Amino acid sequence: MGFEVYGYDPAQPNKQVDTMPVESVSAGIAIDLYRAMLRIRRCEEALIKEYHPADEMRCPVHFCVGQEAVSAALSLTLRAEDYLFSHHRSHGYYLAKGASMNALFAEIYGRTTGADAGKAGSQDISMPSVNFFSGAILTGATAISAGVALSIQQKGDARVVAAGFGEGATDEGVFWETANYASLRGLPLIFVCENNRYATYSPQHKRTRVDNIARRVSTFGIESQTIFGNDVIRDYLTIKEAIERAKSGEGPIFIEAFTYRWNGHVGPEDDDHIGYRPNEELSFWKAHCPIKLVEAKLLSNGWINEARKNNIVEEINCEITAAFEYAKTSPFPQVEDWASCNLSPDTPAADKYLVDSSSTVFNQNQADLTPGPY
Repeated sequence: MGFEVYGYDPAQPNKQVDTMPVESVSAGIAIDLYRAMLRIRRCEEALIKEYHPADEMRCPVHFCVGQEAVSAALSLTLRAEDYLFSHHRSHGYYLAKGASMNALFAEIYGRTTGADAGKAGSQDISMPSVNFFSGAILTGATAISAGVALSIQQKGDARVVAAGFGEGATDEGVFWETANYASLRGLPLIFVCENNRYATYSPQHKRTRVDNIARRVSTFGIESQTIFGNDVIRDYLTIKEAIERAKSGEGPIFIEAFTYRWNGHVGPEDDDHIGYRPNEELSFWKAHCPIKLVEAKLLSNGWINEARKNNIVEEINCEITAAFEYAKTSPFPQVEDWASCNLSPDTPAADKYLVDSSSTVFNQNQADLTPGPY
């Protein structure tokens, strides 16, 4: 079963996807999932609205509007001591791990109070205090997470590691090497692949013949599943079970969640004028908005009403307003020594190696530029 089973099918543009098992969770869990998604969505929408024309944000931003469900599920299933690694479309994962919205906004604005003192920006934002790390290296989240999972396993800790990434990461050989090693060692690692079909502007069917990555991953001996990623209840149940299995020593699990980004690949600007995806496809996914899907269930079950919904929205809006104020009134970094941006007194041996290696490469490059005899 591939993308067309769980998502948009060009032959069935009006097909509806409705498999949400909302009765499988308590009202409290369902409302918390809804609130988590709404918080991510409104956070992203506020940043998009403010990005232009103010032009005060100091980095490119990859927004996750439309892909909030998986992050929301992780927010309720991972514990504080667990690790979460993410790719460059990181805001949902960041908030899911309990990291500060104030620090997120300040980082995007390049301020010292940001999660990484204003020096990492959106793509590489991390917060070690909550065990969250993201990065711009396409498949970095998988390989690095395997190393952390190995360390946890060797220490005998009852922790798990989750790695969130897009289907484009599986175009890299290092992903398959990581999958093989994780399976071989039985690592406590959850692979969460948000398959949104496009690597920048390249459709998956133009990169691979088959779009069901989970089937290929399963050949490595890894328990693999595919789910409709905009069904937040299904996401929650699947990830919760995967974490429990990993904690009990059953090895890694791979989850392929079919979802979709509404906005452009990067930045608030629309890129659909390039013509890389059909309007009907985008319309289908907007009709299956993960927030609206669960909201309809909550309302029909009587678990929330319009007043309760409005209260949740108002609480989130107040948090966002405060985050903007915090970011905009925070100071910019004052860099006195550029070496301190790249080197740390806590790792003198590693930094000496970095300096020595950089000097060697620089000298070699200079030698290569020296004109030779004709």
